[in-house]
Amino acid sequence: MALSKEQRRQRIHYRIRKTVAGSAERPRLAVFRSNKEIYAQLIDDVRGVTITAASSRDKDIDASKVNKTEAAKLVGKSIAEKAIKAGVDSVAFDRGGYLYHGRVKSLAEGAREGGLKF
Repeated sequence: MALSKEQRRQRIHYRIRKTVAGSAERPRLAVFRSNKEIYAQLIDDVRGVTITAASSRDKDIDASKVNKTEAAKLVGKSIAEKAIKAGVDSVAFDRGGYLYHGRVKSLAEGAREGGLKF
């Protein structure tokens, strides 16, 4: 029996998580993409805490009334800005089992433009 889309993504995500881990110096930039929104978190896996987060549901991004790809770029810039305030400049990118394409790619490019290195 074939895997559903969600099962396939979950399997890919587990495979990625075997190699990608975050620390206090280099946290993991985790991406979650739903049909309407996109979310990003900086996670320290050693302590098991979220350092900062941003999403397309934030008031400043939601009020901008742009399409989903442009909103993802704004989320990337927002997470980069928050990360730099928290003293983080380098991250490990965790695409969450999604293809590096479209909104996920746009978020990554926005984070790089905001000053994050990965």
